[in-house]
Amino acid sequence: MKDVLMQINEIRLHRLRMHLKQPFLTSFGTISEKEFFIIEVIDDHGTIGYGESVAFTTPWYTEETVKTVEHIMEQFLIPLVFQQSFHHPMEVAKRFHTVKGNPMAKAALETALWDLYAKRTKKPLWEMIGGIRSEVEVGVSIGIQPSIKTLLDKIDAYLQEGYRRVKLKVKPGHDIDVLKHVRQAFPTVPLMVDANSAYTLNDLHHLKKFDEFQLLMIEQPFGEREFLEHAELQTVLDTPICLDESIRCLDDVKLATKLGSGKIFNVKIGRIGGLTEAIHIHQFSKENNIPLWCGGMFESGIGRALNISLASLEQFLLPGDISASNRYWDADIIKPEITHKKGKIAVSERPGIGFHISYREMERHLVERKTFKNKNIS
Repeated sequence: MKDVLMQINEIRLHRLRMHLKQPFLTSFGTISEKEFFIIEVIDDHGTIGYGESVAFTTPWYTEETVKTVEHIMEQFLIPLVFQQSFHHPMEVAKRFHTVKGNPMAKAALETALWDLYAKRTKKPLWEMIGGIRSEVEVGVSIGIQPSIKTLLDKIDAYLQEGYRRVKLKVKPGHDIDVLKHVRQAFPTVPLMVDANSAYTLNDLHHLKKFDEFQLLMIEQPFGEREFLEHAELQTVLDTPICLDESIRCLDDVKLATKLGSGKIFNVKIGRIGGLTEAIHIHQFSKENNIPLWCGGMFESGIGRALNISLASLEQFLLPGDISASNRYWDADIIKPEITHKKGKIAVSERPGIGFHISYREMERHLVERKTFKNKNIS
């Protein structure tokens, strides 16, 4: 491959606020809108790469928020990007190691650099990171519903649309009875549940009841750092445990594997700090035969396109929470919008993330824009 030298001349942060088509209810609360940044990185050739931040306005999922992401990017990460030119995005990911934590801020910028790099080399991003699939399987995540009938109707509608797997949000007092009704109505549908850390080790015997429903997995039943507690639960649970919030980096995957804290891992680009770390996690999981799948964070089309590229990697063996653009948005900020056919989304053969940005739609949701120029350029 021809050597590529990239110098970033300008970075733009577009803060958007988009309203979900319908509120999404989980064990931690209700999400009605998503505030986030679209990141544009522009090099000395005029090529533009795009990234997206995934942190929420409040620190319910991790400690990062929209404001902390903005602060870390502006004060620390953007200066590191401007510091010197580079040949590969992994070089910048390494520079970011001088900043502790803040993976969502890092991922927002790092993914934009990956998109830029793929465009400069005239390759699709999924191919650039080692993807092998021409299309990826997708599932659907359903929030807590006001009634069993509403839930069953939604499941039926999504299955009719072709989604390959259903994920239900659960919490204490809203789990076993719900699963009984769902399994009675849909005895063979691939089904999993997500607890978002709503349970404790005191619920061990209660969680054992989940085994009767032939679930693909139970996602993150305990707190994010409770690796030992998850390992204890897995010894008495036939259902595989999947870790989500617990996984911040490759070392967490190695720790969870060694302790037996889970059998499946949910990989989210923002939560682990970017595509570079995702590639490392994928390689370890492939070597150790660990199934992976790609989680979602209510992304717009840019983040969703990045997830499609990630899910094309070989060890992503389970349908991800990617979904079509119209699942959450009346109109997405990319063209063409992401669609699925019989539960599969085709990867794009165009360079980079493979989608055009609709600046008109982006302007509709714009809250604020900041532009940063590289002052190191003579």
